Formats: sequence, structure tokens, C-alpha cells
Amino acid sequence: MLMGKARGKLKWADGKAIKNEIDMQILDLLGPKTDADKEKPVKAKGAKTGKDNVPKKLANMVNAVQDEETRSLMEQLRGHAVNFHKTGENYKTEGYVVTPMTMELLKEHVKAVEGKVWTRFPPEPNGILHIGHAKAINFNFGYARANGGVCYLRYDDTNPEKEEEKYFTGIREMVEWLGYKPWKITHSSDYFHELHALAVELIKRDQAYVCHQKLEEIRGHNPPPSPWRNRPIQESLRLFEDMRKGKIAEGEATVRMKHIMEDGKVDPVAYRIKFTPHHRTGDEWCIYPTYDFTHCLCDSLENITHSLCTKEFQARRSSYYWLCNALDVYCPVQWEYGRLNLYYTVVSKRKIVKLITEGIVRDWDDPRLFTLTALRRRGFPPEAINNFCAKVGVTMAQVTIDPTLLESCVRDELNVTAPRAMAVMEPLKVTITNFPSDKAIDIDVPDFPAEPSKGSHKVKFAKTLYIEKTDFKENMEKGYRRLTPDQPVGLRHAGYVIKLESMVKDKKGELTELKVTCQKADQAEKPKAFIHWVSEPVSCEIRLYERLFKHKHPEDPEEVPGGFLTDCNKDSLTVIPGALLDASVKSAKVYDKFQFERIGYFSVDPDSAKSDKLVFNRTVNLKEDAGKNV
Repeated sequence: MLMGKARGKLKWADGKAIKNEIDMQILDLLGPKTDADKEKPVKAKGAKTGKDNVPKKLANMVNAVQDEETRSLMEQLRGHAVNFHKTGENYKTEGYVVTPMTMELLKEHVKAVEGKVWTRFPPEPNGILHIGHAKAINFNFGYARANGGVCYLRYDDTNPEKEEEKYFTGIREMVEWLGYKPWKITHSSDYFHELHALAVELIKRDQAYVCHQKLEEIRGHNPPPSPWRNRPIQESLRLFEDMRKGKIAEGEATVRMKHIMEDGKVDPVAYRIKFTPHHRTGDEWCIYPTYDFTHCLCDSLENITHSLCTKEFQARRSSYYWLCNALDVYCPVQWEYGRLNLYYTVVSKRKIVKLITEGIVRDWDDPRLFTLTALRRRGFPPEAINNFCAKVGVTMAQVTIDPTLLESCVRDELNVTAPRAMAVMEPLKVTITNFPSDKAIDIDVPDFPAEPSKGSHKVKFAKTLYIEKTDFKENMEKGYRRLTPDQPVGLRHAGYVIKLESMVKDKKGELTELKVTCQKADQAEKPKAFIHWVSEPVSCEIRLYERLFKHKHPEDPEEVPGGFLTDCNKDSLTVIPGALLDASVKSAKVYDKFQFERIGYFSVDPDSAKSDKLVFNRTVNLKEDAGKNV
């Protein structure tokens, strides 16, 4: 209803931008969804389903979805993916080039894919995936899954200088962490022999030539024309063979295609010389294909039906079609969509490396970054990231989102999956002088107070316990609802109310201990507040994270004239070495997640495995009323 009213008044505005703004405003006003909000309304008998009101293709798409995450994503694809061609109907797509060979090639293609959708996720293995890649993973794998198809994970490993094993491993790990299993894992280097043969064929067809212009000369959109563009075919073939055999020095020759790209770039490079061993093929090759040559031909060789890529590759679409058709091979359809960007962050590999080398962050998985490994380490559940991608949706427009929307998705997920525990950040010792037992009492605490049926854990309630220093004030302040000399307070889950008896201070006058009396809650006057506490606790380290950058656009020279490094928040990490937790968490494993009551959501850091105590990262704060600590 809100969307309808907003669209009525803002007919000129982008629908996705309106929806994102409404989502954030509602989140700010109402907080995260409760379990009741998430319950689906019961449809009246005879009520029409929404299926009758959408195109048949979309209805079939949605019906094919097997799980809630993919269904959520597909619902966001209505504006864009509903226009996608059916398998084998590439020729119906606007801008697709039809040749005399097209229909025969499509017929063979449909037979090979059995009429199904085949997509691929093709990252370069020269860095760690970030939040923008999560959208690409969800789109490629999700679109295939929703249509009963398959998706490759293909490493675009054509640059041997920048590839490392840890990137190959890390990429696969993140794809699987997000819940997707590649149909096949391939590499562009798997096709080096086929690609070389196709380059030879392109030269034979007089659609490519060997050029000796330096790379610096041909960069940009107005380079001088190559004096070798019309050299004889046999001469180019001989020189290309010399390149392959290592007879020509690096930088002295390239193979260029005879084509002008949409952005005006003339004769893009197809092959270059690099005397660098390849991660997988060793020193078998000293010539390597470029992205412009490799990408479309690998898509063709793998019979990809929908080549999904971000908007910046739109300028390469004509080159993509031209090369496939120049070689008379099957030509997939390239579809572009807008990138996903976040405010207050950088995702450039070069800039993240700079942050690491400058000692501002620890590594690629530092929880202040927005790489997927960093988000996992911070405690973001993969389901929340997938849900975030679904909310953002897939459109042609490039979108930049405030991280609060991602954090909202994280809270929604952790609210129903993270068991509760009690933790004290700044402990204040409390001794109960009239404790009702000679030994500690076992208290049964529900893992999810709103849903007791989901299980519970035991905590010790003893004569000595610890509360937050901020939960006591020696001098009463207006509106303060917790413990004071004249105001008792309840202990969560314990069933007792405590009242101050006396205070213990050191020589400097600093408060070190409270002595209190206790009374059963059902016999005492109802307190104004209940606070969390721990007794017989375990000590742990807590790491609290804030935004790494102060400005929305840290890379914008107008907003940050000194460069992104000068915009770093020096207080983005706070370490609390001696926090106290209830003993129920002492057996927690790496990446286990909890809600520390009244504080926030936390996840066990991998450093716990090599430490003598648990280390927790704060994932996100609790989204509560402004007066939560009153």
C-alpha cells in the first residue's frame, strides 16, 4: 500500500530506489520484523492467487523455485529477468545478431543443454569475493535453480601474474557458504588449446592480426591506427606461432581483433605475451588470451544460455556477439544488470591491499571490510546475505545501499537462529548477603525466550555475581530505571529482585563491589527493570566494530580530498579483554552465534582456536528503542 502511494506521487522515480528507501524508513520507525510479522496471512477460500496477474513465464519461474531463498530472489527479478529469452530463442533478444549459421547452431545448443537454463559465475582468482559478488552469485545460481537449470563455477584464470591458490580455494568456499553447489567447476585455462585454435582460425579469416604497437600506444579510445592491420594472413600466422614458441619478447607483439567496440575502442587485444608460469598449466604457454577474447568463447564452449554480467560490460556486448559470429560458433545472449555497491566501504582489490599493508586492517577477512570472508568472520549468516541480495533485487540501474539494510537482514535472521546468553562487558562485583542457599543454584534459561519450546541451557546463580557497571548509579537520575541506593532491580531469569545494602570502594574512592539483599520476585514489589548478570562466569575477549570509514563515499575526492586512507575511523575497533560470559557458551565453536541479552549479536572468532579463551566479534547491535538503557 505504501509502495502504491509513493509510486503514484513519484511517477518519475526508480521503483527499486523507492522500495529501498521505504524499507529503511520502516526499519527505522518499527525496528526489525518480529516472528508475528513474518507469519503469512491465511488466504480466504476461493481467493485468486497472484499467478493470474503476472505473465505466464514468470508464474512458471516462480513455481519452479524449490526453496524460500530462491523464491525471494525470483520475486525481485520480475522487472528485468522476466524479459529473458527462453533457451534456444536467443534470436528473439534485442540486439542479438543472426547469421546464416545461427539457427543450426542454436538447434545443436538446445540439444546439448536439453532445453534447460545454463549459467555461470566467472570470477577472476586474484582476490577475495566481496558483497557485490554475493549478488552475482545469487543471480547466476539462483536464476538457474529457479528454472530447473545448472550453473558453472568458472575461474577466469587468464592472468598468471595475479593468481594464487588461496583465491581459488576462497572463492569456492564462499560460493558454497552462500548455499550454492556448482554443477561443474571449470577454468578458462581448461580451454587454452581450444582458444588458441580459435585465434588461429580468426587470423585465417582475416579478422585478426599480429601487431607490434606497445600497449601504452593503444590504450584509450583514440590510439594511432596500427600500421600492421592489413599485413598478410600468412605473416600473422607465422608471427603468432613465433609468439607461442617464445621467439618474441614480452610486450613486442599482440594479436588484435579487427573490430570496433561499442565504447569506441579499436581492435581489442586477443592475445599477449607473458613469460610467467601459469598456476595450472605451468610453463606450457607463454601467450595468454585476454578477457575480451576468452569470455564469450568459454561461454560458447560451455553452452551457456544466459551470460549474466554487470552493467560495465555492456560496452563489450557487441564485441561478444561479433567474435562468436566471426568464428561461426554458438553465440549465447549477454544480459547486463546493475552492480551492487555499499556506502562507507571500499571493495577494490588494490585499495584493500593498501589497507592491509598500511596496517589499518589485519587481512582480507578483517570484520570491518565487506569481503565475504570478512562478513562470515564478523558473524553475518549466509541466509541474511542472500535475503539482502533478494531485497536489493536485480535491475539495470546501479544501486548504492546503506549498510543498515544489510544489518537489518542480519538481525532478522539472527533473531530466530542465535540462542541467547548473558554477558557482562564492564563487570561490577555484587555479593548477595542473604543468598538463599549454601551453594550455587542451577537456573534454566530459555535459548529463545519468546519460544521456550526451542530449548534451554543452565546457568549458575550464586552468592557472587557480576552486573554491568552502567546498571548501577550511586546518584539517582531522572528516568533511570535500574539499580540505585533507593531503587531495586530484577535479575533476568533468576526470579529474584536485589536491593542495595552497601557499597565497597577502594582507596581512590572507586566503586569495587556492591553488597545487596535479594527477595523472590513474586514476593517483592515489581521492579522498574530487569538486568542481565553472570555468576561463576568464563572470561573472554570481545571485539566491538564500528564503520571503517567516516564518509559515505570514501573514494570520492570531493567528499574526501585526502584520499580514502585519511577517512579511516581510528575507533573502528575496540577490544574488551576481560568480558565475562555465562558458562553455557564455554564449548562454543568457531562461527557459533549468540545474542548477548541487552547488548547485541556476537559470533565466535577463528582466533579462539589458538587462544586460551574465547574471542567474540560483535556482529551487529540490537535494534532497540532509543531508551533501551534508560
